[in-house]
Amino acid sequence: MEDRPEADNETESSNDSETESGAGTEDGLSVAVSFSVLADITAEVMGERGTVDYVVPIGEEPHEYEPVPSNFQLVSDADVFYTNGMNLEEWIERMVENTSDTEIVEVTQGVEPIYLEGSDSEVDPHVWLNPANVETYVENIRDDLSERDPEGAETYEANAEAYLEEISALDADIEEMFAELPEERRLIVVTENAFKYFGEQYEMETAGIWELNSHEEGTTGQINRTIDLIREREVPAVFVETTVDPRFMESVADSSDVEIAGEVYTDAVGQEGSGAETYLDMIRHNAETFAEGLAAE
Repeated sequence: MEDRPEADNETESSNDSETESGAGTEDGLSVAVSFSVLADITAEVMGERGTVDYVVPIGEEPHEYEPVPSNFQLVSDADVFYTNGMNLEEWIERMVENTSDTEIVEVTQGVEPIYLEGSDSEVDPHVWLNPANVETYVENIRDDLSERDPEGAETYEANAEAYLEEISALDADIEEMFAELPEERRLIVVTENAFKYFGEQYEMETAGIWELNSHEEGTTGQINRTIDLIREREVPAVFVETTVDPRFMESVADSSDVEIAGEVYTDAVGQEGSGAETYLDMIRHNAETFAEGLAAE
């Protein structure tokens, strides 16, 4: 797989993963994406043939992000705008209304959705938290880039193949991490119930104080329901996300007399120095954190 440079964190609204010339313009293809996780996945397939920039800064959650003027310019200047879709980017209509004719491509096309608890119409957008689903992202991105830049098709194919092998290896590693975990401990409790796709892949139940951050309430009823679940199931640990206010889970943990076993990554990769700066690293970190926390005595 072709090497690519580190992301540039100088702007408040996007990070730049700049690469050498190779496609549609003298600087190669210019791809805008909605958030940092998708940027890392896209850059792995892109390699050295263009640039990948993202809208939602690391540390902010992408559900209800408020775009700033530089975001509109970023998308307008891009050859294509990749989004997750599945109602993740609730700000997308405002973005579309204020940008040029940049084509929007949802990279989750082909993924089987999981619906939010209590709904038969609203889907959970956190598809990427199951690495097996990201194979579909990679294939969709590979195909779209190859169509836009036919001269780079062999490069995109080779990069995608190498990355898919890494994803497959990670998937196998996670299976092994959970292999000895007893069934009664296979419950992941987080603030936002974002790990449904992860749970489906690795035979884990999941629960959250609320379903989506855009539905955030943190009501007494939600808190008490979560506390009751933890006590009933004798859950050994709970977890908090890096893009969510930790005070809600701290309240739950205190009242349930359980430990917060660590932070996990959902809507963004980690900051530089976190050890979770890439998609693969963040997923591995999450799995290791869950496995260690749920196995603790």
